[in-house]
Amino acid sequence: MPSKDLSWKYVEDQTVESDGIRAARAQSLELGIEPVSPATGAHLAVIAAALRAESVIEIGTGTGVSGLWVLQGAPDALLTSIDIEADHHDVARRHFTEAGYAPSRVRLITGRALEVLPRMNEASYDLVLIDADAGSIADYLEHALRLVRPGGAVLIPHALWRDTVADPAKRDGVTAELRGIIAAISESAAVHVAISPVGDGLLQLITAR
Repeated sequence: MPSKDLSWKYVEDQTVESDGIRAARAQSLELGIEPVSPATGAHLAVIAAALRAESVIEIGTGTGVSGLWVLQGAPDALLTSIDIEADHHDVARRHFTEAGYAPSRVRLITGRALEVLPRMNEASYDLVLIDADAGSIADYLEHALRLVRPGGAVLIPHALWRDTVADPAKRDGVTAELRGIIAAISESAAVHVAISPVGDGLLQLITAR
């Protein structure tokens, strides 16, 4: 195994997840939902903590893995999470409750994100997390950049898309779209950009103040 792979495996293995996040992860895998990796989750928590996030919007709830990590880093935040699957929200709601988060702290909206997001207030969120349908990433990102406050963060897990983005021979739709997004925002003066290879890749944008 190449040394880089050993390092990445070490980082994942050394990440300690709470019992609640482990339970949500296990159920996610049972339902065929791909959650963020443990180390990616730890990155989400660190960024949420650094921002002292008070208002977070998440596109793609799943069983609550990402949301639980964000709230671990920003325990006083209000989390709004959107998912098209009501069944996913039923599962996630239970995990949030069992982790000790009051229903008033976690607002779950069932519906199509591209129909819900236009109703959200501009520049009102400290952190926007995009962890949903990869084929709509560009549309989600457009909304995210409208919703996040100056100096806030937009985070996109799975940004390296199963190691295909770095391979020029791979040209499927999702891969090409992510590659184009990364190229375009890397040249933008409106955001500070970093890509971490942790998990399946984490694209991190901090908007200019």
